[in-house]
Amino acid sequence: MRVAASRISPLLACLGLLAAWQIAALWLNTDSFPTAWQAIKTVPDILGDRESLLNILDSVRRMAIGLTLAVLISIPLGLAMGRSSRVAAFFNPLLMMVYPVPKAALMPVIMLWLGVGDASKTLVIFLGVSLPVIYHSFQGARAVEEKMLWSGAAMGLSCMQRMFRIVLPAALPEILTGCRTGLVLALITMVTSEMIARQSGAGNILFNAMDMAQYDTVFAMIIILGALGIILDAAFDKLRWRLVRWAEPRQEILLGAA
Repeated sequence: MRVAASRISPLLACLGLLAAWQIAALWLNTDSFPTAWQAIKTVPDILGDRESLLNILDSVRRMAIGLTLAVLISIPLGLAMGRSSRVAAFFNPLLMMVYPVPKAALMPVIMLWLGVGDASKTLVIFLGVSLPVIYHSFQGARAVEEKMLWSGAAMGLSCMQRMFRIVLPAALPEILTGCRTGLVLALITMVTSEMIARQSGAGNILFNAMDMAQYDTVFAMIIILGALGIILDAAFDKLRWRLVRWAEPRQEILLGAA
């Protein structure tokens, strides 16, 4: 029963949100706020249009490249910071300077350097994803018990071997939490960068539709982006559970197997 309820609850929440949207749009009765049904009917038109679909796929490609680069660079850096006070002392001030700055605010400067093409948008996505992945990798590495590392050293493991065979597996649940946060931020920064550098992508479709007062298309794109985020998050959560189910509470494991 609990498993069924956990699966039905998100669907009921979405239906409730759509119902509230429909009622609010009918009550306001304005062209700038179409009903949920009008927006939903526009979704197949967008996905069925070859140019629009290619724009959305371009966005997903940029997001995938930025996220992959961030993960490949941020995880080793975060682990190194967590296990070395010298590395942490060097990078912490730099990260503290960059962290509060909205990544969209860097877009005009990056555009001056790299232009308005894929490189600038991918870099913004990379910057948006990197910090949470570094932070969670750092916290995961710091939480590893020293006794485990001492045991590895006693068995003749080198520093690098201890990092890959002890620190990385032990920190993996925390690392994947950071990656999941980064996935959401990748979607947000992807759309934001495409709104500023309007050349192609989902953000370009959204803002062009707003300029032309095609509000049903605007809200349909919001639905598409929301659905994309939900699908990616659900897929990653399933992957995370398979990779670190040993770290989940026993009750959650039993529920997942039911």
